[in-house]
Amino acid sequence: MFSNRDDAGVKLAEALADLDLTDPVVLALPRGGVPVAVKVAEGLRAPLDLILVRKLGSPGNPELAAGAVVDGPAHQVVFNPEVLNARGLSEADFAPAISEKLKEIAARRQMWLAGRAPVPIAGRSVIVVDDGIATGATVRAALKGLAGKGAQEIILAVPVAPADVLATLSPLCTRTICLETPSPFYAVGAHYAVFDQVPDSAVAAMLEGR
Repeated sequence: MFSNRDDAGVKLAEALADLDLTDPVVLALPRGGVPVAVKVAEGLRAPLDLILVRKLGSPGNPELAAGAVVDGPAHQVVFNPEVLNARGLSEADFAPAISEKLKEIAARRQMWLAGRAPVPIAGRSVIVVDDGIATGATVRAALKGLAGKGAQEIILAVPVAPADVLATLSPLCTRTICLETPSPFYAVGAHYAVFDQVPDSAVAAMLEGR
């Protein structure tokens, strides 16, 4: 049980402190991952940025994820081939949706980071941080979106996650750091004494000047 996201971030930073990292950069998944990542970045004396992911819903069924748009030095679109094949869709069918999601990402980057350009990741140890993992869909898209961007290594670092989901994510990164893998796993918030919402204003304040 973590007291709050700050407590989880401090403990995560301690777990990462002994790793041999190359010019590390911390990427947070907003909103809940930001306060955790702040403590990780402080502990590692590393720059902090966001990795923004927006789901591409299927036509007629927006809750069915056909893919995702991932922010970065150059945005990446990650598709779910099984969903495309099952519904007879092509990647080209999503061109308008991709354009819309890129506008949403730009608006969020402006809101949270005042439009600051993404931190370069080529040749660096990239640490992807969230406050926990449940299904892993967003984290999976983020990790796939980072592939081929030239990072020396990609480390997934979270306070808590189900072991089976973590196992499915491990091939997408160099290594995983997870403090707790409870079984049975019910929800991320069940492992925090305080797990309140993180408002946009708090995200912007935490990122200001970083």
